[in-house]
Amino acid sequence: MKKIFIVMLMMLGCVNFASAQKKQAEIKFEKSTIDYGTFSEKDPVQSCVFRFTNVGNAPLVINQAIASCGCTVPSYTKKPIKPGEKGEVKVTYNGKGKFPGHFKKSVTIRTNGTPPMVRLYIEGTMNEVK
Repeated sequence: MKKIFIVMLMMLGCVNFASAQKKQAEIKFEKSTIDYGTFSEKDPVQSCVFRFTNVGNAPLVINQAIASCGCTVPSYTKKPIKPGEKGEVKVTYNGKGKFPGHFKKSVTIRTNGTPPMVRLYIEGTMNEVK
């Protein structure tokens, strides 16, 4: 009788634990690096869009998007993204006044989901005007 009671108690605990699993958002980007390729110093402003999906089971909120330097400006979907919906992070690079050549910059995304922090990268080569 004691063994049956212990087994029943353990089963009840497992059911409680399984039903109490927290719903959580989860961000999944299509790609984490975008290469602008080669562009001229005459046209120093370049933009791209990183697309993502909330593959979790709770609304996803982007809390911050922080660029590694002032020449890179991120903007992002401000409203909560429901499970299964898509959003985007637009990143604009301004090479005006910067040295020509190859560059690689990062944008750190902080969310309420998993992973809580994602790093995106842009890179390219700006050719000097002669």
